[in-house]
Amino acid sequence: MNPFDAPQPESPFTEPWQARVFALTVAMNEAGHFDWPDWAAVFGRHLKGTRDGAGDYWRAWAEALEEMLARGGVAEGGEVAALAERWQAAAHATPHGQPILLENAAGQG
Repeated sequence: MNPFDAPQPESPFTEPWQARVFALTVAMNEAGHFDWPDWAAVFGRHLKGTRDGAGDYWRAWAEALEEMLARGGVAEGGEVAALAERWQAAAHATPHGQPILLENAAGQG
């Protein structure tokens, strides 16, 4: 049997941002900004009560990461929210098929 014909596992990510927030979390841990037991406790608290599967799971993940970044003095919640808004504005201002650049968020920042 050709290994390329084997069934491929389903991706744990349904949106590209989910893979990015996962990778960022791993990178922040590897850089020593927090350890996994602390991360697991914060993530578990954010995950409690989620209902819609992957969407809620990854939103809880992102919220937990924001909290860990604020706790560690890396970025405050307001900074993260402001940057997220700028990226959204840049995405809306960018023509389809073009790279999204933060500087496309005209009047933001």
